[in-house]
Amino acid sequence: MAIGDILVDVQAVAKHYGDGETRVDALRQVDLQVRAGEVIALLGPSGSGKTTLLNIIGCILDPSSGRVVLDGDPVFDGKWLRSDLRRLRLDKIGFIFQAHNLLPFLTAAENVSLVLDLAGWAPEKGKERAKELLDYLEVGHRAPVKPALLSGGEAQRVAIARALANRPRIILADEPTAALDSKRAQLVMDLLRKLAAEQEACILTVTHDEKIFDRFDRLIHLRDGKLADE
Repeated sequence: MAIGDILVDVQAVAKHYGDGETRVDALRQVDLQVRAGEVIALLGPSGSGKTTLLNIIGCILDPSSGRVVLDGDPVFDGKWLRSDLRRLRLDKIGFIFQAHNLLPFLTAAENVSLVLDLAGWAPEKGKERAKELLDYLEVGHRAPVKPALLSGGEAQRVAIARALANRPRIILADEPTAALDSKRAQLVMDLLRKLAAEQEACILTVTHDEKIFDRFDRLIHLRDGKLADE
């Protein structure tokens, strides 16, 4: 796979809670670069800082210090450099979680197009994009169905479609295959690899799922808030 521009550039990022004797360091001077086309796994025991790092890259959690550059755009340097982080997330980042978090009162198609409504797309364009993605992920036939009637694998594919709706180049996934059997987990990862290549996106995944380790370009280990090795 061709590897492209740096999409995630984390420089000396730290995160701590509290001060003095009660201070807890969740991340300690982390440096990380992820390029377009790369599919990366973040590994480590519970409490090692994986989800903290993912949430900082996703502009959900404030770093205590450091610098974060997303898709060439400096977004944090001791403080947030963008006033509208919600807009930043809509424009640049797609999120996939272990629980699909689909809205139960909307159909599969409506769950996807809602993101585009929020991003300001015209309604008809949003519906077209939702159909395109659901067809691409082979769940187009389930477009009119509400989440309660979807299988686990179908719901996760709809959640992936939602994450990709606004064509983000940075996709963050937190245990995306934990609820899936081995075959479905590998299918989801194959789809993510395909998407990374075709859309020149990068995918950063927190996982403990050993059955998908062979689907990653790099395995990055965190221990006690530090990058340990690759």
